Amino acid sequence: MTDVAAFDFDGTLTDGGSVLEFLVSLRGRRAVLLATAGLAPRLAHGALVGGGAADQAKQRLFVRTLAGVPLAAVEEASDRFARHHLARHLRRHVQDRFDWHRRRGDRVVIVSASPEVYVRVAGDLLGADGVVATRLAVDDRGALTGHYQGANCRGEEKLRRLREWIGDRGPDAGRLWAYGNSRGDLRMLHAADVGFNVGRLGRFGRLHSFAGLGAAPPG
Repeated sequence: MTDVAAFDFDGTLTDGGSVLEFLVSLRGRRAVLLATAGLAPRLAHGALVGGGAADQAKQRLFVRTLAGVPLAAVEEASDRFARHHLARHLRRHVQDRFDWHRRRGDRVVIVSASPEVYVRVAGDLLGADGVVATRLAVDDRGALTGHYQGANCRGEEKLRRLREWIGDRGPDAGRLWAYGNSRGDLRMLHAADVGFNVGRLGRFGRLHSFAGLGAAPPG
């Protein structure tokens, strides 16, 4: 049986968030500042309470910044952005654990609420076996609508999509290892056989009950 190792992206494999940086790389700083300023109360409320409020606020931001942008332009920008983002923000000690799983022959998957269009590129660059992330809807003209295709890939949806990915690859899955840093990863970590908190808040964060990464992989 083959183990599966699931890694969150923002704040786990990389420092901080990536969404706003990606939007700026695609639409420019001024357009993103105007959009976030107009949505400031909703974004702040979503960050505070999480859940559906956070999902809706994020989608409103995408509608304001991405609606009407051709998918081809987004994919081209995504390739550049993913390379630049990894070069600047990859957390090397978490990458070491990622690579340890690859050497063991585990199936390694990145599971993220960030847009799949660039997380997929990052996954390819890192050698992941798969990427599960938030999909963006495209209209019949080949342009983004700004809406999700399906649901935002966080919380329960993150776990559901991960289980779907595992199930699609046959019945030989062994243990599930999971690595996360925020409340959006809690359900995935609770469902895992081995869960790790790789956030910077340690015992003060929401994932304080899970073990830290440690200096070396388990034996």
